[in-house]
Amino acid sequence: MKNIILIGFMGAGKTSVGKALAERLHWKWIDTDAEIERRAGKRIPNIFHDYGEEGFRKMETEVLHHLLQSSGQVISTGGGIVLRKENRDVMVRHGKVVYLKADLPELISRLRGSDRPLLQGDMEGKIKELWTARKGFYDFASVTVETTNRSIDDIVEEILQRLINVQKSFPLTGKDPQGKDLV
Repeated sequence: MKNIILIGFMGAGKTSVGKALAERLHWKWIDTDAEIERRAGKRIPNIFHDYGEEGFRKMETEVLHHLLQSSGQVISTGGGIVLRKENRDVMVRHGKVVYLKADLPELISRLRGSDRPLLQGDMEGKIKELWTARKGFYDFASVTVETTNRSIDDIVEEILQRLINVQKSFPLTGKDPQGKDLV
């Protein structure tokens, strides 16, 4: 058994979709950012303040490697986890990577009022800058699913269908979109 790893820009829906997908499959759901906060004993803005982005990225890589020692998990990652090749490589080796993609206006709308460290100041300008800089970093995923203007249930259904079609031997357990047991 492997893992399903959700990647995408911040605000693409990784947390909401990850929870719903894990529930549907009866798998464990883990959010890498929440796990980093738990281990560090502080919120991500404080981690960025105390250790900088590079310190945060190091923690992120350590957490990812630790989590991927297990299987049967849906893992929602932080938007920048793909910046390190080491992270991209380990994700591909230990699961199916699903890129949740949203268009720029949708991301700006979803992130409005966010306290994310990389968006402080001119939030809209920083989103555009990061979005442009990260283009192409998500392209290694096995499956890409558009999330703009879609319900969580529709996205989960598409992920299940696409993963089943991508690799018939991917050993999913739980229910398929028609409610039948997955083998």
